[in-house]
Amino acid sequence: MIRRRSCWTSVIVFLLISPTILKPSMSEVDYGLSAKRRRMSEKVRRMFYHAYDNYMVYAFPHDELKPMTKTFTDSLSELGNLKLENLPQGYNGSALTLVESLSSLVILGNNTEFEKAVIWLSENLSFDVDARINLFECNIRLLGGLVSAHILATDSTNRLIQGTYNNQLLVLAEDLGRRFLPAFNTPTSLPYAWINLKYGIMEDETTETSTSGCGSLILEMGALSRLTGDARFEHAALRALRKLWGMRSSLNLLGTTLDVATGEWIEYSSGIGAGVDSFYEYLIKAHILFGKEEFWRMFQTAYLGVQKYFRYGSWYHEADMRTGRATYWQLTSLQAFWPGVQVLVGDLAAANLTHREFFHVWKKFGVLPERYLLDHQIVHPTEKYYPLRPELAESTYYLYQATKDPWYLEVGEAIVDSLNLHTKVDGGFASVKDVTTMQLEDHQHSFFLAETCKYLYLLFNDSALMGRNYVFTTEGHPLPVLSDWHERLPDTYIPSNWTSIKVETQKKQASAMSMQVCPANLLNPGHDGQQIESICHVPDLRHYHRCLTDDDCGIDSTNCRRRSCSMAGYCGLWLFI
Repeated sequence: MIRRRSCWTSVIVFLLISPTILKPSMSEVDYGLSAKRRRMSEKVRRMFYHAYDNYMVYAFPHDELKPMTKTFTDSLSELGNLKLENLPQGYNGSALTLVESLSSLVILGNNTEFEKAVIWLSENLSFDVDARINLFECNIRLLGGLVSAHILATDSTNRLIQGTYNNQLLVLAEDLGRRFLPAFNTPTSLPYAWINLKYGIMEDETTETSTSGCGSLILEMGALSRLTGDARFEHAALRALRKLWGMRSSLNLLGTTLDVATGEWIEYSSGIGAGVDSFYEYLIKAHILFGKEEFWRMFQTAYLGVQKYFRYGSWYHEADMRTGRATYWQLTSLQAFWPGVQVLVGDLAAANLTHREFFHVWKKFGVLPERYLLDHQIVHPTEKYYPLRPELAESTYYLYQATKDPWYLEVGEAIVDSLNLHTKVDGGFASVKDVTTMQLEDHQHSFFLAETCKYLYLLFNDSALMGRNYVFTTEGHPLPVLSDWHERLPDTYIPSNWTSIKVETQKKQASAMSMQVCPANLLNPGHDGQQIESICHVPDLRHYHRCLTDDDCGIDSTNCRRRSCSMAGYCGLWLFI
C-alpha cells in the first residue's frame, strides 16, 4: 500500500488502472455494453495468442517472427539500423519477442506460460554476445521488459513463480544495464546510439543520435537503480537528460538529432514524432514514477513550447527549434501517442480533438500510414508502411479510462477489425508495406505483443490491473508507482491540500499545470465551482475580462499565447492582431 500518495500518483490510479474510482455511468452498467466488452476482449486475446503461438513455434528463441514465411529474424542487432551494417555473424537472437510478451501474459492472466517463460530465460538468456545494438531500442524493449517482469514476478498479489524464482530476471537486467554504461563515456555525457554488448563502443562508432535516444532512458534505468541499489544506471540516464535539456533553444524546443561528442544539433527541425516523441512522454512519466519536481518543471516548459509552436488547430506540424517557424506539415504515426500524454495532464479537450484526427486518417486507409502530408492530404510517397504500431490504440485506452465515453470502445473495435482484416496471416500478423494497396511485409514486430495487443485488451478488460498504480513505459511495460521511490513532494501535490494556494488572485489565475491539479479534479468543478479548461489556459483575473494592466490578463487556451490589456481596458490577443 502507498502510505502517502501525490496528486500524480492518483492520476495513475484514475487514468491507467482503476476505473472503479469513477461512478459508473448508465452506459457502463448496460448489459449490452458489458457483453460487447467481453466479446472484444476475447477477440483481442485470440489475436495475441495467434501472434505469440506462431512466434514460439516458428521463431523462438530468435528475436522476431516472419509470419508470411514462418521463419525468424535476429532483429535486435538490426533495430534502427536500416542499412543493416556491422551485423554479427554468431548472434542467434535474445528471445526478444518472448521478453516483450512477459507483462502481456500476466495481464491476460496466463500465469502458467509466464512462469515457463521466466524459467527458460533464467536458464538460457545471456547478453555476453558480439552484437552491436541500438541503445534506445534495447533499453525500452529488453531492459524494460525484464525489469517489469521481475516486478510482476515478485508481486505477492500475483502469486507467481512459486518456489522457482530467485530474482533471475533482475540479475539479467542488471547485467544488461552494466553493458549499457560504456555508452555514456562521452565528453557530453550523452550516450552513443550504438554499443556492442560484448566489447562496448566500437572503433569509429558514429556520434550521431536522437533526442529520444538520449532523453528516454530514465524510467528503465531509474527503476533498475531502485531495484538493485546501484545508482550508476539512474545517474547516467539523469546526466544525459539534464545535458539534453540544457541544449534546448530559447523557445524551449529541441531538435531531432545531435552529436554526442560535440553536443551540437544536427537536425533543427523538430516536432512530437519520430526522434523526439518519447522524450516528452518520459518527462511526465518520470515525474509520476519518481516524484522529482525537476521532471515536472521540464515537462511543463516543454509542453507549453509544443502547444505554442507545433500545434495548428487539432494537428501538430514540425517547426525549427530556433525560430518556431513551420518546417514540415505532416502527420507521423508515432505522433499518435500524444493524446495519451495530454490525458495524463488533464488536457482532455485537446486530446480528444487530436485523437479524432488520427482516427480519421486510420479510417481513410484502414491503418495508420507512417507519414501523411497534411498540406496535400496524401501519404508520403516513400513512407507508406504501417508496422503494427500501437500508438493510436494506446491513446484510445487512455481517453476511455479518463472519460468512459463508449465512443472510444467503437474506435478500439474498428482498430481490432482492421488488424484482423488487413494484417492477419496464417503465421501471425504481418506489417503493412503500402497502406494504399495493403501489400504486406514479412515482419511481426515484438511491440505488437508488448503494446498493440496489450492496450487493446486493457481497453476492453482492465481487471488485471484494477486498484494498482502503474506507469507504462513507452514500450508498454508496467512499472509500479511506489512511495519508496518518491522524493518528498510539495504540499500542493497532496490531495487534501490541492486547493491550498493562499493568494486568491493567484488561485483564480492558476492553470491546471501550474497548480499541478489532477485530471480527476478537472472532470468536475473544484471547491470554488471553477472549471479549468486546459493545461496552458490561465483565465483572466476578472470573468468579464476588464483589466488595468497586462498582469490582469491570462494565457489563451487555444494557442497558449499571453493576453494583454488594451487601451480600452480589456484583455485580448492584441499584440498578435
